[in-house]
Amino acid sequence: MVQITDLIFRDAHQSLLATRMRTEDMLPITKTMDQIGFFALEVWGGATFDVCLRYLAEDPWRRLTTLKEHMPNTPMQMLERAMNIVAYRNFPDDVVQKFIEYAHKDGVDYFRIFDALNDLRNMKVPIETVKKVGAHAQGSLCYTISPVHTIEYYVKNFKKLEEMGCNSLYLKDMAGMVSPFKAYQIIHACKEEGINVPIGLHSHTTSGMTMLSYMKACEAGVDILDCAISPISGGAGHPPTESIVAALKDTPYDTGYSLELLMECRKHFLKVWDKYRHLHREQAMKVDPSVIVHQIPGGMLSNLIIQLERFGAVDKYYEVLEETHRVQEDLGWPPLVTPTSQIVGVQAVMNVLFGRYKRIIEEAKNYVKGMYGKPPAEISREIYKKILGSSWRDEIIDCRPADLLKPMYKKCKDELEELKLLTKEEDVISYALFPEETKKLLSGQAKPEFTSDELPLEAEMRGRRFRVTLNGEEYEVTIRNVKK
Repeated sequence: MVQITDLIFRDAHQSLLATRMRTEDMLPITKTMDQIGFFALEVWGGATFDVCLRYLAEDPWRRLTTLKEHMPNTPMQMLERAMNIVAYRNFPDDVVQKFIEYAHKDGVDYFRIFDALNDLRNMKVPIETVKKVGAHAQGSLCYTISPVHTIEYYVKNFKKLEEMGCNSLYLKDMAGMVSPFKAYQIIHACKEEGINVPIGLHSHTTSGMTMLSYMKACEAGVDILDCAISPISGGAGHPPTESIVAALKDTPYDTGYSLELLMECRKHFLKVWDKYRHLHREQAMKVDPSVIVHQIPGGMLSNLIIQLERFGAVDKYYEVLEETHRVQEDLGWPPLVTPTSQIVGVQAVMNVLFGRYKRIIEEAKNYVKGMYGKPPAEISREIYKKILGSSWRDEIIDCRPADLLKPMYKKCKDELEELKLLTKEEDVISYALFPEETKKLLSGQAKPEFTSDELPLEAEMRGRRFRVTLNGEEYEVTIRNVKK
């Protein structure tokens, strides 16, 4: 039997809808989702925390407790970025520990913990804290294609994570580029090594070969697969849950899930998908085998397209993809996952628009200093000099980055109390991670952004009738939906 973690409430819409799904879109289907019997439902973490505050005027903690109330029978999972938590830089131990404590109290059962550089030093405190609060620690390693990311590399580090106390392990293929044979080799090697905890595979359908990789993973003995209900799947998203369940039916890997219940979920999310049609991007929905070269993950791919639109440089899209691969090599082959995907991706945009390393973002400087952890491979002296200048040796650190940080939980709590905005302990964590956005939310200034139905063009044009001529024939057309 193979089990499934469904990503519809988190990574699915992060990959295809810029993380904009609201809690109100989730609640009507929670009862059905809770009956299916998933290994877990990923409902929180990643970019959902940030987007709730920044764009949806939602309290992410309230989303978590509400979903837990509506789905008491299914383990609820979050994606936790090690010492970055759900943000884009390292935080001190006290904030990480308090975050995990409150997240577990409010409904997170499984914590999928990863570090963008697979630096196990950064994963130690989160794993220990999850174990301490009595939750499930799922140690995850980011998959990438590079000279240093070998099968032996993954087996060795998975073994270390098991020894650190992880209850399950995951190969996290953020960009959907693991080939069927590589998926088989890594999972089979882990089983042969005697790893006893469940092993799962997370991937995206970007490259077009992920369904084959899932099947080979099953043959290798994988225990869990990540999928998403079909209306918000495919392209830069994930394999569709219903299809995987149907494909495995009557095999040794049969999930045992009800296709009838899954089709109810499909009907609901068809409506949700349409609600956010202004965020649909054709490039993000297409199969793109070039991901094997540029390695940009699903969530970053859709956001990168929007970034280029803002620069008025969409015509540079493929040039940026090629430059991303060069920057990744320059920076020591970091896996492209938040926050390293943003660092490499944005620096690649700067390089294409203004010349290679003529404009260097601050995050790239911090990365090469070691402020995110140890790069998987060595960075050349030439790149160090280009990014940090001639005195680069004086700026490099070799300790765990969080060791340089002072505790900040009490300071943040005192500031919130002084602002008279503290309503619950969790607010302190929100403020520590995203201070300005949290102040707006707690003071009542935050407003949710529009949905497709609220666009002026939609309201003005929907329902209007036109006569058009096509191939010499005249037709009467009624505009029902306006897509951007």
